[in-house]
Amino acid sequence: MVGGNAIRGSRVGAGPMGEAERGDAAPRRKVTYYCEHGHESSPSFAAEAVIPDSWDCIRCGLPASQDREHPPSAPRIEPYKTHLAYVKERRSDEDGAAILEEALQALRKRRSL
Repeated sequence: MVGGNAIRGSRVGAGPMGEAERGDAAPRRKVTYYCEHGHESSPSFAAEAVIPDSWDCIRCGLPASQDREHPPSAPRIEPYKTHLAYVKERRSDEDGAAILEEALQALRKRRSL
């Protein structure tokens, strides 16, 4: 018995008409961006769209600009900081010692009760 679906392998909207069936594409323009590694990215934008000054490179992810001679430099990546590192930025060693002594006195007071 031959069974199956008559439209197997097709998708909704597929047909022999192609572009004429779907309508004309909006007018576009390509803009070329250059990153620090010399990669070129050429995204397409709508003709009436505002073109951004920078674009992320599709190969390395660095920022890219339209100026081939002076591409933007890579952003500085801050290393991961622990909670203790942030505390040390806010407090001096003397402040830390005073807070520690205060906490120890409070703990000793609770234990002596």
